[in-house]
Amino acid sequence: MGVAADDHLECPSCGREHPPDERFCAACGMPLVHPPHAGDAEPGERREQARKIKPQYSEGRLIKVAYAQNLPEAQLIQGLLLEEGIPSMARRAPGFDVPDFLAAGPRDILVPESGVQAAREALRAPPAE
Repeated sequence: MGVAADDHLECPSCGREHPPDERFCAACGMPLVHPPHAGDAEPGERREQARKIKPQYSEGRLIKVAYAQNLPEAQLIQGLLLEEGIPSMARRAPGFDVPDFLAAGPRDILVPESGVQAAREALRAPPAE
C-alpha cells in the first residue's frame, strides 16, 4: 500500500520519498518539499524556493540578523537571503500595535544559527564612495 500524498515529503532533485519528520534528502542533501497535487503542471513557488536553500545554512535556533520597516522591505531582504541559499523568516517586531493582517509595521528577519554569518555578509552594504 502506497503512502498518501499528505503523509510524506519528497526531494525536488532526485524525487525520493521521505517521512514527514525529515527535512533534507539523505541521498543528495536538498531540502524536502510536499509532493505536487495531481494535475499540477508546474512546480510551485515553494518548491523553487526550497531548491535554492543550502542545507549547511539551515541548522540551529533562529537568530535576528536584520530589521525591516514593513512587510515589502522584509520580503526584499528575504529574497536577497534566498538568492544566497539562506532560509529566513520574517516576524512582526514586538511592541508594535498594528493588526497582523496589515503590511505596515516593523519586522525582524530571522535565520538559522548556521547561516547567521553568511546572512550578515550577504546583507552588508558596500562601502560608500
